[in-house]
Amino acid sequence: MTGDRTGDRTGDGRSPLRARWAKGAAVSAVAAVVCHRVWTSARSWAQDARTGDGAFLAGALESLLATAVGVVLMPVLLWAGMRLLRERGNHLLVAVGAVVWPVLGGHVVENAVGAGATVAYLALFAAVGALPARVEVRRR
Repeated sequence: MTGDRTGDRTGDGRSPLRARWAKGAAVSAVAAVVCHRVWTSARSWAQDARTGDGAFLAGALESLLATAVGVVLMPVLLWAGMRLLRERGNHLLVAVGAVVWPVLGGHVVENAVGAGATVAYLALFAAVGALPARVEVRRR
């Protein structure tokens, strides 16, 4: 075997396709759970700020911050997770995750779906994240 990765069978330092797919699914699943928890907690904090004094736009800044944190955290976690697993060239995974998460995660958090639907949506995000993880941008 050449390269320093366990399971490297390609000889050029890249992981086998199924290893990248599994890593992408695992990282996407963990990132989805973490982002969901953070976004839900931040949204709860924002709603508490709204009920405070009843003023016009009360809690608007908090709601904006909660949404921004819930959305911006996802690409960072996807990139960091794949780098932690020693995978490079994750541009497509990060880009797809950054586009899909606000739609799926936003629906789950903002519409307060049930527990079963939450698990289904987070599993769907993990499956969607596994697909672009199979693509690796070649190093020059």
